[in-house]
Amino acid sequence: MKRIFISLLMAAAALTACEKNPYGPTNHTPEPDKPSEKPVEIVKGGFAEGADISWVTQMEAEGCRFYDTAGQETECTALMKEIGFDAVRLRVWADPEGGWCGKDDVLVKAKRARDLGMRIMIDFHYSDTWADPSNQKTPAAWAGLNLHELASEVEAHTKETLKLLKDNSIDVEWVQVGNETNSGMLHPAGKITGSADDFAVLANKGYEAVKSIYPEAKVIIHRSEGHKENECKWLFTHLKNSNVKYDIIGLSLYPVWWENNGWCDWKPNVDACLSNIKALVSTFSKPVMICEIGMPVWEPQMSKDAVKYILEETRKIEDCHGVFYWEPQTDGVWKPSSYNALGWNAYDKGAFKNGRPTIALDPFKD
Repeated sequence: MKRIFISLLMAAAALTACEKNPYGPTNHTPEPDKPSEKPVEIVKGGFAEGADISWVTQMEAEGCRFYDTAGQETECTALMKEIGFDAVRLRVWADPEGGWCGKDDVLVKAKRARDLGMRIMIDFHYSDTWADPSNQKTPAAWAGLNLHELASEVEAHTKETLKLLKDNSIDVEWVQVGNETNSGMLHPAGKITGSADDFAVLANKGYEAVKSIYPEAKVIIHRSEGHKENECKWLFTHLKNSNVKYDIIGLSLYPVWWENNGWCDWKPNVDACLSNIKALVSTFSKPVMICEIGMPVWEPQMSKDAVKYILEETRKIEDCHGVFYWEPQTDGVWKPSSYNALGWNAYDKGAFKNGRPTIALDPFKD
């Protein structure tokens, strides 16, 4: 999924805002519920400006602190709202190492968003770790199951997680059934090849499980590389032919990358994504959301320009329902470096420095 980078200066960069906590992550215990004295009304519908902050509890356990532009220490979710985000996106892993992004950890983060009146998207990976175009690994506990047994596990896991949230008075507006499922999920059983029929068995069980707990929630099928129109049409044509149930098309958009000792131009890739959104809406009669965007953390002015343009142009598209920045609270890498799939302190497309937001996020304030 993500382009995640490791820098030679990773440790120094991470320590500017974080000190190691000996009690995390393996000894992490979710905080007790602290209900608001007066629940904050959550206004649903309309264009969402969101942030995926799924790493936040792990970052806190490892000593990270977050500050507003005035230098005042602020809890991260509250800071996201102050910046201008009205929604959060939280990933779910089945049985993750240390419990991070497991259902109990998701509950901790969802409670914070609920108490701030923020809208919530839940992103099921159906894996114990990252699910992305090149990695759709079946959870260890589900190994060896056939397609229909896997579908039963998808159903049970989805219901169990969402019921935990609902039982804690948390409303969920959107649910992703799978993460960046370019080629399906739970490989090899749910891999899309000549058809999406096997993927449909899994995805439809997820869809039905979502609706059984949150009947009004919108189910998203998510694909990476939102600027590639032909590849997106290939996937959603297969889903249509196999009668996959979903409500919204979700896309990722990472429009700039380091190549030949410089940056490619972000604008053509953004424009291609905007064109693709319109084509997908027209072809499949589904609204679209950009579930992930990210820009280089060490280029805040360029990032600000791109984010401003993305927000302005997507808002002009009636059937584009929102944009989510992926893990903006990270500041792990502040120089171009080689690809390596690691954690928050090696991710290069956040939008913070020394625990503070950069100007990259200013367009959300507008």
